[in-house]
Amino acid sequence: MATKLSLETLSALPPSVAKPSYAREALSPGIVHFGLGNFHRAHQAVYLDALFNQNEDHDWAIVGAGVFEGEKRGRDVLQAQDWLTTVVEQDQGVMDARVTGSMIDFLVPGDGAAIIAKLADPAIRIVSLTITEGGYFIDASTGRFDPKHPDIARDAANPTDPKTVFGLILAGLKARRGAGTPPFTVMCCDNIPHNGHVTRDAVCGLANLLDPELAEWVEAHVAFPNGMVDRITPATTDRERTIARDQFGVDDGWPVFCEPFKQWVLEDHFPLGRPALEKVGVQFVEDVSPFELMKIRILNGGHATIAYPGGLLDIHFVHEAMEHPLIRAFLAKLERTEIIPTVPPVPGVVLEDYYQLIESRFSNPKIGDTVRRLCLDGSNRQPKFIIPTVADRLKANQSVEGLALESALWCRYCYGESDAGTLIEPNDPNWDRMQATAKQAKSDPSAWLAMEDIYGAVGRSPEFAREFSGALRALWADGTVAVLQRYLGQQG
Repeated sequence: MATKLSLETLSALPPSVAKPSYAREALSPGIVHFGLGNFHRAHQAVYLDALFNQNEDHDWAIVGAGVFEGEKRGRDVLQAQDWLTTVVEQDQGVMDARVTGSMIDFLVPGDGAAIIAKLADPAIRIVSLTITEGGYFIDASTGRFDPKHPDIARDAANPTDPKTVFGLILAGLKARRGAGTPPFTVMCCDNIPHNGHVTRDAVCGLANLLDPELAEWVEAHVAFPNGMVDRITPATTDRERTIARDQFGVDDGWPVFCEPFKQWVLEDHFPLGRPALEKVGVQFVEDVSPFELMKIRILNGGHATIAYPGGLLDIHFVHEAMEHPLIRAFLAKLERTEIIPTVPPVPGVVLEDYYQLIESRFSNPKIGDTVRRLCLDGSNRQPKFIIPTVADRLKANQSVEGLALESALWCRYCYGESDAGTLIEPNDPNWDRMQATAKQAKSDPSAWLAMEDIYGAVGRSPEFAREFSGALRALWADGTVAVLQRYLGQQG
């Protein structure tokens, strides 16, 4: 019989489940976090839980916040279990469960007044974010903040009733400024190049629309450290809930499953202080850029590389894609010939060793990560994880054959039908547009590259257009397997 997770039942959980060694009532809030999804609860929340278990920094607990109606369901689940989460780490020879208690509240998503009041609280010294790559209002054609986005325009016209994360952050900063309270640090934990700078551009960009003087104050006084985060964390399904219940005896409505590996590299710029995260494995550096570029190109670019051929071949799990010899070989060749050569040296890291670690992590059969998750949101991910690598290769007059094939596979996937004719359900916030363009590109590949907001100058490159068009036409004529065989120099 499984035990329903709550503070009251912690002591009744099986001994195999690690539990917080600290008293939850001893914690006080220091961080407001936007985006209480699986990654945050497997990453930042886990690091803080480990620190609290060392009897350190109990005044840095997390208060959750959100802006979307759909987040209320997750909040209800977590509230029913006193904000506790079961985190299960899985690898071939490892499966460990722990209950984390580093979050102590979750404000009602969309309750702007309550969120702004909490942001104005002097006890809050860090505001952190995991709102996905597409949540920063970036114009992919320029790589800059888009002040004309409808959501931003709406907040600019209604500054006392903001609906975006950045509108709420700005309202909180404005309240603190008015009260003479020093500003909190804004810490982005999303997979975006120069994520601190991107976050600052969004906050300051919105501030400029409202009050240029406020924008100047934010620019001068608010810290936005860059950071690199990493942990493979799939979505929770009934599979994960069943394993938590049957194998660990924990009835958790929203457990998180993840790989044992985790990494967090941060620039140490926190004017109001920070938790001593270096004691639990966080690496603080002067410049996170080399680590960030390595991860985004090799890992996130690698995910994109295996995702779309896997989707087109009706492969469900990521480890199953890695078991397919053509997909695994495609990843290895593209990484070693086109992606890794664009990554500058990283202090203390051998890039080939890092790639082999990535390959091993992708192959983890226990994690249950899905190909569909990797295929999600290509319209926001490709401009960050793949297209900048293409741009660098083109500038250096180097081959983009493999990268063009990756892009063609993405286009072919967005058509909405696998090689076997299986329907691919919508899998992008812009799916209608992507599918319509992919259908047009079947006969006119240039239509895909004409998406200026996604491809920018890369889409106008004659060399890339030639490679892309050839790859896409071949995928339609011969199928994914034959095209991968040809790219790898194998006989069909």
